[in-house]
Amino acid sequence: MSRKGRTLVIGDIHSGLKGLQQVLERADVRSDDTLIFLGDYVDGWSQAVETIEFLIQLSANHECVFIRGNHDELCLNWLKEGTDNPTWIKHGGAATLASYDTVGNDVIDKHIAFYQSLINYHLDDQNRLFLHAGFTNLNGVDHEYFPKMFYWDRTLWELALSMDKKLAKDNNRYPKRLTHYNEIYIGHTPISKSASVLPKNAANVWNIDTGAAFKGALSLMDVDTKEVWQSDPVCQLYPLERGRN
Repeated sequence: MSRKGRTLVIGDIHSGLKGLQQVLERADVRSDDTLIFLGDYVDGWSQAVETIEFLIQLSANHECVFIRGNHDELCLNWLKEGTDNPTWIKHGGAATLASYDTVGNDVIDKHIAFYQSLINYHLDDQNRLFLHAGFTNLNGVDHEYFPKMFYWDRTLWELALSMDKKLAKDNNRYPKRLTHYNEIYIGHTPISKSASVLPKNAANVWNIDTGAAFKGALSLMDVDTKEVWQSDPVCQLYPLERGRN
């Protein structure tokens, strides 16, 4: 009996290519699977260039959806305009700078095109929303006044965590932001920076960032079955590096 293609969502990679390759193998990813990446492909481990190269090649044979993360925009700004800042350098940008140090302009131009092609959010035909961080407009993503919130906001996850679990969706106290979508998948805010954890659900929001940039694993989830696959803690795959620790 042939296996039906799956919809798989992948958390923040942060240049941890070894973790990405490992989790794709463990999930037995095939060409008929749809892969939704939640952003932050770079800044952390040493393989920024190699990670983007791998993703570009992967998209040639797989249906890939690439969401924009805040670190991806920071990297793009540096590649295009030479713009950096001490905060970015401190939070993973230094490893990205080093990774791009020896590549030619052809690679840089190709990667700029990749970063520019990223999308702020993806809404599938089952009304499931995928984005890096969150949104602030009560009427949903189509009405967001500040597009940067799609990859910088943390209040959506804070809201979901703080909710009374007994609150029914038709209660007028239920947050309007959460009523527009059947499920919402985000990254951006690591569930843990110090231990291996599983993706976490609060209200109808799933956080898939399990701290791969720090001491956690990279996670991949089947959005239909909620089955999860994880890499080893990515810090163990780069034992001579600090990542974002």
